[in-house]
Amino acid sequence: MTIRVLLADDQALLRSAFKVLVDSESDMEVVGEASDGAEAVRLAKSERADVVLMDIRMPGTDGLAATRMISADPSLAHVRVVMLTTFEVDEYVVQSLRAGASGFLGKGAEPDELLGAIRVAAAGEALLSPVATKGLIAKFLAQGDGQDGDGSARSERLGALTGREREVLVQVAGGHSNDEIAERLEVSPLTVKTHVNRAMAKLGARDRAQLVVIAYESGLVRPRVE
Repeated sequence: MTIRVLLADDQALLRSAFKVLVDSESDMEVVGEASDGAEAVRLAKSERADVVLMDIRMPGTDGLAATRMISADPSLAHVRVVMLTTFEVDEYVVQSLRAGASGFLGKGAEPDELLGAIRVAAAGEALLSPVATKGLIAKFLAQGDGQDGDGSARSERLGALTGREREVLVQVAGGHSNDEIAERLEVSPLTVKTHVNRAMAKLGARDRAQLVVIAYESGLVRPRVE
């Protein structure tokens, strides 16, 4: 199955480079290019994109606003957004995850990393490295930047989780894969996947990335002070 990729960046040269790279792969193709967020939302729908590589800073409707619009549209529920940042410590990264992005990638990433990110997002996984999860995300959530005020409500919703689901959620927030969690908890990867899916349903999380944010905002997981 071919992964349909949409490129959203105001730099035409960068879009061209990404297009050549993506189109060189047999399992993916670029189905559209957008120079601003509004165009990205429109093309995501008309071109039936699976993954959007979205620059955060664009003129007019920026990547953050566009991601919110995609996440809020039921007809685009299948679309996964990977935010592109110039610096991986960009303060907008956490806001992007809250907006519905599945993860983020630095523009300086190697070609194989970019292609891998597209495949990970298309598979419904979160593109969050353990380093990013424990460092950047923890840092900004601890500061409360962009806090939307529903932390207490989410904390209450954690009460719907079973003990094992909470345990798995803690591991997800640590940036661990299903296989790693299965090894840590001595269960099968399929069992872990089931717990993750149930936690997502109970907490109203769009994907794995949202689970990470909820785990920190609710206080289930607290950032370490380095």
